[in-house]
Amino acid sequence: MAVVTFRRRTLSRLPLFCVVSFFVKVFFFPPPQPPRIHSHQIQGHNFIERATRSDKSLNVQRHPFLQARMGRDEKEDIFSNLIRNGVRDYWERFQLPYIVNKETSSMDAQHVLGAIDQLLSLNGWVAAHCPTLIRPFGQNKLDNSYDDLIREDHLYYVAIIIHSADHFLVDQLAVIVQMAKRLGTNNLFVSMLDYDSTDSTETLTDLCEAVLTLLGVPFRIRRVPGMTEDPGAAYYPLEEAYMRNLALEPLHELQVRRSIKFSRVVWLKGFTCPNDLLETIKISFANEASMVCGMDWAEHNGFFIFSDRWRTRDIEGDQFRQSKSSSKPDAVPPRDRQGAMRYAQHLPFQVFCCESGTHVVDPAQSYYRGLAYRAGTDFQNLSRAEGVPTRSPDAPCLDSSQAWFCRDLWVRSARDAMDEVDKGSGAGAGHRRRSGVIEVAARDAFMQGRDAVKVHVGGKEEEVDDDGADRRKGGKKIDPDANAGSDYDAMPVEDGGEDVPPPEVGTLLIPNSVFRPARILVNPRCPTTYAGVSHTQLARDLFGEGDDDSLTATGKYVLDDWEGAPESFVCQEQRQTGGRKATKTQRRLGFSIHDEIQRLPV
Repeated sequence: MAVVTFRRRTLSRLPLFCVVSFFVKVFFFPPPQPPRIHSHQIQGHNFIERATRSDKSLNVQRHPFLQARMGRDEKEDIFSNLIRNGVRDYWERFQLPYIVNKETSSMDAQHVLGAIDQLLSLNGWVAAHCPTLIRPFGQNKLDNSYDDLIREDHLYYVAIIIHSADHFLVDQLAVIVQMAKRLGTNNLFVSMLDYDSTDSTETLTDLCEAVLTLLGVPFRIRRVPGMTEDPGAAYYPLEEAYMRNLALEPLHELQVRRSIKFSRVVWLKGFTCPNDLLETIKISFANEASMVCGMDWAEHNGFFIFSDRWRTRDIEGDQFRQSKSSSKPDAVPPRDRQGAMRYAQHLPFQVFCCESGTHVVDPAQSYYRGLAYRAGTDFQNLSRAEGVPTRSPDAPCLDSSQAWFCRDLWVRSARDAMDEVDKGSGAGAGHRRRSGVIEVAARDAFMQGRDAVKVHVGGKEEEVDDDGADRRKGGKKIDPDANAGSDYDAMPVEDGGEDVPPPEVGTLLIPNSVFRPARILVNPRCPTTYAGVSHTQLARDLFGEGDDDSLTATGKYVLDDWEGAPESFVCQEQRQTGGRKATKTQRRLGFSIHDEIQRLPV
């Protein structure tokens, strides 16, 4: 009888045991890595991590999915057997005979790391020569000038978009390695997007993968095809927005799935010195800036001119001059008086928009607030038999995705300030004009529709009206080249281009100057160059032959006063498909933050 009772109890407990075993297996022993096709996905926290505390580290030894390669072409070719035989021969003759046991494997890895470090120091053109270049304020002499930045232990997201640019990819890799040495390998995540390259970029990304893997730097290297089979049929602003959003996908995945947020996103372009990049990051933190850009210089007939004028506008909305690096003070790239003065002193200056070269973005003010790169949609597709669309003089500007992003930053900043007032958190902030925050005045004007708003600044009452932009230009010389557009990209009228007169920009009901400004800066001490450019000669043109000791190291980074957005800007637009080199026209277009906020969903 006792035996029968025992068997009944055993049989009744068996289902309970199976259920408990199932839950233990699911929650405490997660399944193995998914198949290779999905290994690039960022995995969320398991039960133990959630029960204890979320692991927010970028440790690739603990989380192998933080290093992923996507879109690699692994088809067999005529060299496949040759490569496999060479690897096997190297392993059998030079590696295997010297490995005695597990303990000696670390020595072999150390030799590999040493070889990679030596390779980058010898062939990394930027990293090798940057310490010898001239910089103002004794920048290269201050080895400890970034110790505070290093101690703060921020997380940095490095994004690179490559399109047939194998001539500087190794140097960009060298800059990443230098950043990892200074900031820590677990403090970086590298997103590298190879967009339809036709040169040796794919082979070099294999090198990047090997180096980052050995150094323990988290990364996602991805190759994607072009949007169209014919590059000339693509609309470049849309292509540009598509690429940038793809490069930012791991940023959002890490936030959603592992609660990891980055302090700054670094868009690496061209040749940029590591110290210049660290200084730009420091300027970004010191000013709480939404974006800080370097300056892009291109070699032309033996001298250097400011490049990338399509995406850059000064604080008055004008295009930068395509001026020489050795220009006189009255012909420097920024046209506004304050920007030109600070540029001459090698100081950061405020702009309406920028993306010239390497730039640093604060995701807390942009990507984590829902901003993404976008482009205009009413362009003409030349690959189809369709007529030229009719567009009104005040139609949205069909410019670069970065120019759209800049305008979104200004509108987002103003909207955030008004939301803070609604929540009651900005009551004391509405009286600080110099900090660029006039939420109370903007909200008051927004509700009552007044032409001028009186705000309190430093205990005094100041009237902020739509003449602020004119006063800002007071004393400025007439520039015959103002608003002329890009001399390189724009199509002349005699060649079929469109000569659009500037529209009459009326007085805004609520001036842009009463809204919180987006803190967008250009750091002139961070030059970016491309292949064939003598960085040494460029440094001499920009900074002379010696250190500039006229200013101390303290206080040179922070901008004291912030201007509101201009009420109009030069719109240089690409109205048709045609790839990167499609012709562009320009016009002057009004910009009202109040109107843009009205269009936003509540």
